[in-house]
Amino acid sequence: MEDQAQVTSNYDLDEEAILRQSQIDAQAFRPIYEKYFKKVYLFLYRRTIDRELAGDITQQVFLKALLALGKFQFRGVPFSAWLFRIAVNECNEFFRKTNRTRTVSIDERMVQLLHDELTYDTTTDDLSAQLPSLLLTLKEDELQLIQLRFFEGLSFKEIGDVLEVTENNAKVKTYRTLEKLKKKFIKPH
Repeated sequence: MEDQAQVTSNYDLDEEAILRQSQIDAQAFRPIYEKYFKKVYLFLYRRTIDRELAGDITQQVFLKALLALGKFQFRGVPFSAWLFRIAVNECNEFFRKTNRTRTVSIDERMVQLLHDELTYDTTTDDLSAQLPSLLLTLKEDELQLIQLRFFEGLSFKEIGDVLEVTENNAKVKTYRTLEKLKKKFIKPH
């Protein structure tokens, strides 16, 4: 069993150096895999609600990342944003190929975050009841913004990096989507 100091030191490693070494030796990629596996897996699981499928897609994400490491450029964009971009693309590709209905996993914390953003004069129970149908009215790109911001907790900069848009563009699009949801959210009288 690894001791806590060893686990902590894995998270403090210089990612850029590890990624450069990984381009030469695939075994060097292991700390990156260990650092991000759970985040990527949970990100995909919330979209598929299928453990095995989320695991399969997660493995595909890391394989593609490892094979394409030479294309990753160190320009201040976190490696995690690049991984999430691959995860979004792989998930979207899966849904396109299989014609399966996309799933959105909603927990109470997410409902609370969205509730705080949408309105102050209703209860979270009101939103909990309406949220699934509200999310179904969104376009794919709008749903993705809501998921990344409220379900994954990404910053606007990280969302911009994942979606390959500017931080400001990510913020504007997210707030436009929130306004759209606010208009559709039926407030009780």
